[in-house]
Amino acid sequence: MSQALLWGLVAAGSLLVGQLLARPLGRSTRTVGLMMAFGAGTLISAVGYELIPEENLQLGWEVGAAFLVGALVYYAGARLVDRGGSSGAALFLGALLDGIPESFILGLGLALGGSVSVAFFAAVLLSNVPEGLAGTTDLREAGFSERRVTLMWSTLAVVCGFVSLGGYLVADQVARAGEIASAFAGGAVLTMLADSMVPESYERAGRVAGLLTVLGFLVAGVLSALQ
Repeated sequence: MSQALLWGLVAAGSLLVGQLLARPLGRSTRTVGLMMAFGAGTLISAVGYELIPEENLQLGWEVGAAFLVGALVYYAGARLVDRGGSSGAALFLGALLDGIPESFILGLGLALGGSVSVAFFAAVLLSNVPEGLAGTTDLREAGFSERRVTLMWSTLAVVCGFVSLGGYLVADQVARAGEIASAFAGGAVLTMLADSMVPESYERAGRVAGLLTVLGFLVAGVLSALQ
């Protein structure tokens, strides 16, 4: 059980690494954009290979429904956030909506398979760092104090740690929970990418952002293939 809690904490805690990097790197708009593009590529790969692969779509309508619900939940939440005018808050919402089901999947996989998917865990880490970096930069610009930003990311990490523990504890009692949670996360992540992360990476870094997105996808895809 302690391992499940630890995996969830470490995965979501990488957002705090992004916050630390925001101080030396956040002043360079281009650097933030390139890191966001790389993270977007890893997330696209995670959606296709880990969160909602083709075989999961054959499990029943529940998987497709969860995918759409995840997209709609992020869409509705992002519209509310937009009224506050902070893209950083939108990125925080995206981290929350994909972090919770991702952590549940980590704990569930640990209970059922005895180990965590290295490819999935790496994709989460590689995407959370630029997500934390960009989110921190935008939150600061929106007037959030450093202490408040740290509290936000830390709270999210603790929540994800306990969600991972919850996934581990209920593994024997749930049926297809992992696939449904994965699909929900996939819908939320894909909507967040199209709505926020990909456009912002292009706006900050220009056309080269497309190349970094491909590189991020390739790195995460190779890790998935080697799993």
